[in-house]
Amino acid sequence: MGIVVFGATFVDIKGYPITQYIPGGRNTGRVVQVHGGVSRNVAEDIANLELRPSFVTVLDHSGISSDVVEKLNRHKVNTDYVRYTEDGLGTWLAVFNNEGDVVASISKRPHLDLINEILDESGDELISNADSVVLEIDMEPSILKRIFHLAEKYQKHVYAIVSNMSIAVERRDLIKKTDCFVCNQQEAEIFFSESYEHVLPLEMMNILTNKVKIAQVSSMIVTMGQNGAVWADSQGHSGVCPAQKVNVIDTTGCGDSFFAGVVIGLTYGKTIAEACVIGTRLAASVIATKENVCPRFLPEEFNIYIDGEK
Repeated sequence: MGIVVFGATFVDIKGYPITQYIPGGRNTGRVVQVHGGVSRNVAEDIANLELRPSFVTVLDHSGISSDVVEKLNRHKVNTDYVRYTEDGLGTWLAVFNNEGDVVASISKRPHLDLINEILDESGDELISNADSVVLEIDMEPSILKRIFHLAEKYQKHVYAIVSNMSIAVERRDLIKKTDCFVCNQQEAEIFFSESYEHVLPLEMMNILTNKVKIAQVSSMIVTMGQNGAVWADSQGHSGVCPAQKVNVIDTTGCGDSFFAGVVIGLTYGKTIAEACVIGTRLAASVIATKENVCPRFLPEEFNIYIDGEK
């Protein structure tokens, strides 16, 4: 069944200025609509390395949802566990500046209650056959607890990603159950209630090494934009992974692609340092395009071989 991904699906509505962006002003530009959502992006990123993930989500009955499923199927994501309900599809509205960074956004979160029904019907089948489990840590605690219970039952690794850190920070007890927690520098500030605005990677690495021990987090990665990423685990190991230099077109989805690369690496036998390198390459491939997900790769390009084949 490959990697199983649990989470929400969004439609991303993105506005780009065609002249100099004026904060608070009326800006002429172009508006595009694409399939989005942290978990949906991650599922497609994993599939774009030919790794056949399964995506567990809730959609609505609109034509957009039909388009979402059709695209995922084309990319060979297993959508057998998708369910449909009113308000099952979220919306993210974002405005970008001339550098490709988000300067304002509003999101409408979807209702994911039907995931509990999916777990009732197929939870044991999903988790027992999974290579690993990915979940959006800001889902409802009742859903998360059931997934963690099944993952513990079948001894599966769980990797957590953030959609909204203001919500996720309330799940600290569950984050301690993950095998690796990934967030960006601003989200780390919320998680640890500290400011890291002017912190450089080596200093952030030392901070994180201390913090994961105190917070009892198994391992954690913090992305730092153009400064790369730092990682640390509860055993005292840590490191820095430099960013790849690329021309920035659109940063949307680059964090999701980084996370997908990390999960792929850790699931299929790489160290956390090696997994960060994979994530960095996937993130760079997204930043240089207007897409939310990485282009097609082969797992062998990252020295990944499934079932020991080489």
